[in-house]
Amino acid sequence: MAESALAALPAQFRSELGEVILRVEDFATEAQLGSVDMDDRWQLTGLYEGEPLPDRSIWESGRMPPRIWLFRKPLIAEWHETGVRMDDLVRHVVVHEAGHHFGFSDDDMHWLEDSAD
Repeated sequence: MAESALAALPAQFRSELGEVILRVEDFATEAQLGSVDMDDRWQLTGLYEGEPLPDRSIWESGRMPPRIWLFRKPLIAEWHETGVRMDDLVRHVVVHEAGHHFGFSDDDMHWLEDSAD
């Protein structure tokens, strides 16, 4: 579902996501939760880790590639609580986290999600 969500993005965005690694884990780690000032592992469904494109420098190298994390158990819990289709929920989280890669605002991310197939 996550790969399909990325594949449905407009071509100009897909081409800039080539180096982003997509990972799925049951829950976020303590460090990941702390990075977004959260302590409840059931509340974090996705996370972008990396330097957004607008903040990168050509002089920097040797960094880990950017990653989009999806957290399976919180996603399943949200699916059960809301009744939103799982593929729609995964798509929403993937698009939101991909938006962080581009340095987008929440409004920009809504536009990007609406532009996906």
